Formats: sequence, structure tokens, C-alpha cells
Amino acid sequence: MKLNASEISSLLSKQIKDFKPTAEKSNTGVVTEVGDGIVKIHGLSDAAMGEMVEFPGGKLGSVLNLEEDSVGVMLLDECPELREGDEVKTTGRIMEVPVGDAMIGRVVNTLGQPIDGKGKIATKKSRRIEVVAPGIIQRQGVATPLQTGIKAIDSMIPVGRGQRELIIGDRQTGKTAIAIDTIINQKGQNCLCVYVAIGQKASTVVKTVAKLEEYGAMEYTTIVSATAADPAALQFLAPYAGVTIAEEWMWAGKDVLIVYDDLSKQAAAYRQISLLLRRPPGREAYPGDIFYLHSRLLERAARLSEELGGGSITALPVIETQANDVSAYIPTNVISITDGQIYLESDLFYKGIRPAVNAGLSVSRVGGAAQTKAMKSISGNIRLSLAQFRELEAFAQIGSDLDEATKRQIERGKRIVEMLKQPQYSPLPVVNQVEIIYAMNKGYLDDVKVEDIQRFEKDLHDFMHANYAKLEKELTASGKLEEKTEKELAKAIEDFKKGWK
Repeated sequence: MKLNASEISSLLSKQIKDFKPTAEKSNTGVVTEVGDGIVKIHGLSDAAMGEMVEFPGGKLGSVLNLEEDSVGVMLLDECPELREGDEVKTTGRIMEVPVGDAMIGRVVNTLGQPIDGKGKIATKKSRRIEVVAPGIIQRQGVATPLQTGIKAIDSMIPVGRGQRELIIGDRQTGKTAIAIDTIINQKGQNCLCVYVAIGQKASTVVKTVAKLEEYGAMEYTTIVSATAADPAALQFLAPYAGVTIAEEWMWAGKDVLIVYDDLSKQAAAYRQISLLLRRPPGREAYPGDIFYLHSRLLERAARLSEELGGGSITALPVIETQANDVSAYIPTNVISITDGQIYLESDLFYKGIRPAVNAGLSVSRVGGAAQTKAMKSISGNIRLSLAQFRELEAFAQIGSDLDEATKRQIERGKRIVEMLKQPQYSPLPVVNQVEIIYAMNKGYLDDVKVEDIQRFEKDLHDFMHANYAKLEKELTASGKLEEKTEKELAKAIEDFKKGWK
């Protein structure tokens, strides 16, 4: 094949004419040490804290240590081929995740990439994962209830929109069950949900997704998963990615519930990274800034002022204790940051009292402000009766001859404990909770055998739904137990008891 000189000349002229020079500024460095998901890099003098850096093959890392002559980077991808001497360059980007309504119903990793096999996420919006929490002036008080659907919590330890309520207890005491039930109960409540799974088995996350799909909760839920097989960096960053996705909706004026399951594993991942970066260890080998790790995360849960749209993020962080020790380092840290805690006790769990909520140690620092007026008016006696029962129960095991008043209190206490039991995946609407608690307070359950309480409750709800649907609608709409509705409710319970065996 012969090429004509004039053809070559015209081709070259065209190439030169079409050439558009592009300038790319990047600061480069060289890998000096690599291992256990941590890379030491010499150079990168312009690197910023939290900036993304690029390794050969397009793999990413995030800057965590800025030292005099080197930079400590945590790997966000598996890089088995990374070697000493490899070139690294800065990207000029602080870590971001995609946000927006396209995230609803999806399962993503810490970087916001889909891992549910449903294809790409169609959103062009993204937000930085580390931002300053809203200030005091930008917030308003917590005054709207967020119903969990769990009688023991909604009556005694209410959660409000914009609150941070800690779920704390030993392993296998039902912490995740409470969080999942709360998500299921948000159906039709105009509240989006984000569930952050940190350091869990992949099979556990799959089961959780399947349960949420079964109850139709994935229609308003996003799951951020950093499994036990993922690098420690992804487990440490997962909660920040989750709250960033939630913040997009909060600033758009929507209500969001976010569950961090669990922050003990996030703290352990951060401790691993810090020790590998040779940061000085403190108490329990955690680094000095471990409190700031959780405070800057949980402070991002807020209820914004009406001028800013009135959106909210309600956070339910989960902390796992060892042998019921709430005085350990991480539990006390998170207790001091949150607005109350739901304490689950293994002894109650093994006795078959589920949810195993210890009413004495659990507290909501928002209190009645996060309850409907109807629930507030009837739930005050429960905690007191339960506390008295716990005291008398221990006393009754020693003494045999008890007076009639004490016997009555113990019998009432047994019925309250039985009434507060609730199976998993069956959250109750607040109107049904009001019905059964009202019946308990007014003594309608005093002559019902303890073992029949659960059946009594189920039959009562069915009866009310079939015969007093109008009353239930009124109670749901007003949220108040006025004199007229209270009389109707009492009459309805009496009607039910006449035909119930």
C-alpha cells in the first residue's frame, strides 16, 4: 500500500488543527509502605484531610494522617497488586456519595455503589460525607412522635422526630429486632428510612433485606452495607455515608429515620485503622478522638427549624455491651451523646419477656413531648406499676405471707409484663396500643388469666376494628382521649368482655 505525501500532510494538518491541549494538575507521591488496608505515601505535599487519592488501576484511598514527611491513607478498595514504589496522585475530591430519591429501595455499599443487582442508580446529585452538623439556631425542639409500634417503647420510652435514642444491650437480646420493627412501622407514616449495617455477616444483611421486602418496607428504605468482609475503612465510613443520604431528604423538608447497626463495630474498625497508622492508643486501646467519631455523627440528627423546611433525622444508634456492662468506654460515650437509651436485658430475654426492655434503666430525655396526648394520659401509671412490681417480686420470693394489697399489686404487675410482650415483625398502630393500655389501667384485665392476656389483646383489637372503626379513626385523627371518646372506649371494652371467653 502506497501513501501519498499530500495525504500524509493533510492528515497531520487536521490532527494538529483538532488538537486541544488539556492541563491536569495533580500532586503525586510514592508508596513507601503498604499492608492491612493502610498505605504510607511519601510526597503528596498538597493532600488535604479526607481527600481521595488514586492508586494505579483507578483504585481509591482516603487520607487520614498528615505527617511531616508522609501521608497515611486508608484503602477504600482491595488492592492486592499495590507495591512499594507505586505512584499515587491526589484527586482534589473529598469523599462523596450519591444522594436523592433514586436511592430509595436500594442496597448500596459505603461508596454509594449499588450491590443489589438492580443496575445503576439514576442520580447525578452527590454530597460530601463529612459536613458540620446543623447549629442550635437552625434546629427546633422535638415535639412530634415517631411511633416504633412497640408498646413498651411508645408508652414508657417515647421517641420523637429529630431525637437520638440509643438501643443498648448484650448480643442476641433483640436490638436489631427493635430497629427493624420501627422501620416496618413507618409504612404510611411519611417517613423515609436508612438502615446502616456495619460489620455484619453478608447473609444477615440479605435476611434483613428479605424481611423488609416481605413487609413492604423497602419501598421507603435505603440500606448501606459494610459487611464484616469489607475493609475496615468502609466499616468506619459507612455511618457517615448513611447520614449523608438521609441529610439530602432532611434538607428537602422530609422526615428520615436512620439506624446505625452497630456503632461498637464502627469504633472497633476505627481503632484498627488508628493503631495501624501508629496513632497513640488511649483507654481500651481506642485513639484519643474516639468520642469525636460518634459525636460528629450523631449531632447530624436534628429537627430543622420551620424556616429551613422542618425536616428531621431521627437516629437509632445500636451499641453492643459485654456482660451487661454499660459503664464500658464506648457505651458511656454514646450514652452521653444521645437523648436517652432503650436498655435490653439478657435476663429478661431468656425469661421470654420480649422485647426485653428494662424499664428502670431505659430513659427518654424528650419524655412526654414525643407522645400523643392520649398515650401520655394513660402511660404514666405503667412505669410506676412496673417498678413497684419488680421490687415486690423480689420480696415475694423471700416472704410467703403477703397482705392483700401486695398480692393485688403483684398480680397487676404480672399482667402488665404479659401485656407489654410483643412478637417480632408485628408493630402495633398507636390507637391499638392506647386500647390495651387503657383496658389494663382501668382494671379490665384484672380477672383475665395471665396466660390469656395475649389472646385477649388480639381479640380486643379484632373486635374494635370490626365494631368500633369510627372510634378508632377519631382517636387516630385527634390523638386525644377526651371525656366523650373515653366513655365510648370504656363502653366498647365492656361490650367486648361480655362476649369474650
